[in-house]
Amino acid sequence: TMRQSQAETRRQNVAKRSMTKEAKQLSSLIAGLRKSLDGIHKERTSTKLTGAEMGMLDERRNNLLLTIAALDDRLSAVQGLIDLGRPHIIRVH
Repeated sequence: TMRQSQAETRRQNVAKRSMTKEAKQLSSLIAGLRKSLDGIHKERTSTKLTGAEMGMLDERRNNLLLTIAALDDRLSAVQGLIDLGRPHIIRVH
């Protein structure tokens, strides 16, 4: 029926808005983490560090890289659904 398709359109618009918002949030989060990564890189190259300090920085860098990779995947998925015009609310498990 007409009412059903209107409800479906409305649901899709809400989902699309929500996903667009999520994509924006992910993008700025990723940008912030990349800045942190730059900071770690500068710190690592500019200062005289002990082995332990270097190890700590490397661990932080690796954690950041993993987090950025995961968020990038999520962003691609969200962006893909938006581009397909098939917005769904994706649950993160």
